[in-house]
Amino acid sequence: MRSLISILDLSVAEIDELVATANDIIENPKKYSEVCHGKKLATLFFEPSTRTRLSFEAAMYELGGCVLGFSEAQSSSAAKGESVADTAKTISCYADIIAMRHPKEGAPLVAAMNASIPVINAGDGGHNHPTQTLADLLTIQREKGGFKGLTVGLCGDLKFGRTVHSLIEAMSRYEDVKFVLISPEELKLPSYVKNDVLKKHGIKYKQTTDLEAVMPELDILYMTRVQRERFFNEEDYLRLKDSYILTPQKLKNAKADLSIMHPLPRVNEISVAIDNDPRAAYFKQVLNGKYMRMALIMKLLEVTV
Repeated sequence: MRSLISILDLSVAEIDELVATANDIIENPKKYSEVCHGKKLATLFFEPSTRTRLSFEAAMYELGGCVLGFSEAQSSSAAKGESVADTAKTISCYADIIAMRHPKEGAPLVAAMNASIPVINAGDGGHNHPTQTLADLLTIQREKGGFKGLTVGLCGDLKFGRTVHSLIEAMSRYEDVKFVLISPEELKLPSYVKNDVLKKHGIKYKQTTDLEAVMPELDILYMTRVQRERFFNEEDYLRLKDSYILTPQKLKNAKADLSIMHPLPRVNEISVAIDNDPRAAYFKQVLNGKYMRMALIMKLLEVTV
């Protein structure tokens, strides 16, 4: 039995295999429509979510399985003080696999250590969000044909952005990838990510506060939301929330085949005027997330076609 807590739990070969499975699901959906018949996914969401929770549910239904769970901590026994460990042991009696989102870093790991079924980390605090990274990787593969030699711009909240941290960990394992880190000083990429991932593996990167200056270099522009829920100080949030707003004007020197990505939800950091630009890939990301979660559920349940 395996769980997925960090994107690093998967080898490059396994990621490539999941991407291949997801692409096959896109091409041949009927082939997969009953492979999880009789299986149950428990969605344990202790923190608000739209895309992640619903895409996990859609993924399981489209594989022919069933879903049970809750969408907020207040509707679970956590409101009575039940521990994550006990919740995991209990849910193991009802379901075949768990998808868990929790505001505390490490909670899905605790669940995985106590569950007798696979646990998927659906986001833990500002730490990891591996299934969003899988959605990102499928999007990049489908938009660019692969990962080798890409220059990836990461813009906005690089300090608390768990999607950014996971994507850097994943793409650093592919050949000749470069990163351009674009953020205000206060929201720079944490030093542990720089030291443990970028510097450790000799990955080329540069830091800047100027999005427009680096725009011509980018193959991928990954925008992020400045997250109010990660701030202790409302004044700091209000001061930084509009640091980077992507408009058509800012794209005037961008590559014609740039891919614009965003893990969503967006607030105002990408103008709606860009939604019809052929380079906008963020709603494709949403759909790709469902396909990658389908592939992952099959892998962890050891289901084959």
